[in-house]
Amino acid sequence: MESIKIKLSTGREVEINDDTVKILNKYVRTQMTLEELAKELGLNGWEEAYDLIKQVPAWIMWYPETIYKRS
Repeated sequence: MESIKIKLSTGREVEINDDTVKILNKYVRTQMTLEELAKELGLNGWEEAYDLIKQVPAWIMWYPETIYKRS
């Protein structure tokens, strides 16, 4: 599946690719905090992580990585 770019309110663009999907899957299936999510994605704090979560379609976060790779 081709990557998707999400533009945050800070102007930063985040590419949603296989690695990002793996981290988002971990976020929605565990008790990972927004601060931890920001650190894993290289964002500047929980505010950017929250902004990303608001904009990413929910199906991407819950989509199993193995199926995502086949698309």
